[in-house]
Amino acid sequence: MKALSSLAKFIGQYQDWLSLVKNYGLKWSARNGDDVIIARLCKTSNASEIYEWVKNLKSVFPEFRDFIDLLSISGMRFTETVLSYNLIVKMSKKEKLHEYYDAQKGILEHYRFKEVFLRRTKKVFISFAPRELIERISENKILTEDAIRNKVKRRGIPRRFSDTRELFGTLATKYLTDTETDFLQGRVSTVFLKHYFNPLLLDNLKTRAFRVIDEITNQIC
Repeated sequence: MKALSSLAKFIGQYQDWLSLVKNYGLKWSARNGDDVIIARLCKTSNASEIYEWVKNLKSVFPEFRDFIDLLSISGMRFTETVLSYNLIVKMSKKEKLHEYYDAQKGILEHYRFKEVFLRRTKKVFISFAPRELIERISENKILTEDAIRNKVKRRGIPRRFSDTRELFGTLATKYLTDTETDFLQGRVSTVFLKHYFNPLLLDNLKTRAFRVIDEITNQIC
């Protein structure tokens, strides 16, 4: 990566190189799996810090409250949450929200929009979300990643969006299996989907997933 970056600068193609890095999800880190685990073990942040960061962000930017709630309770990545949030708004305005959100099951069915959510290196298939939150989002306006990031940056607030995903994954260990958590956070393998996943078990998964959601909601409301 360092060599290619230097070459791109030398031949005047650096902006094209940055586009390739972004589009193909290339990573700069040279750390192996052990290094990643050690880094997480040494990380000093705890759940209370993340909850306080979320509540502070919602207080400073009330226009982002519903977005931050969706980010926190879904366990999705920042980019996926922006895409989901905007799709809720768009589908609601077209009176087609039912084609994305199953209110009876409490599920955002991302898999119905493969070109948006099933990317080459990062995927998300479904997310559980309470109807009340979806209804609030449907009344809002479209958001952009840059608008959110830039506003937060200008106020000097740390951009800890990825920490909410980690928090969800950590709390999920209390109620979900590792495979179920991976499924909800888009880390599930195609082998599992093809041979082991049973859609009939979604009701049971929903009950336990909403325990995670309720625990987070009680801390950030």
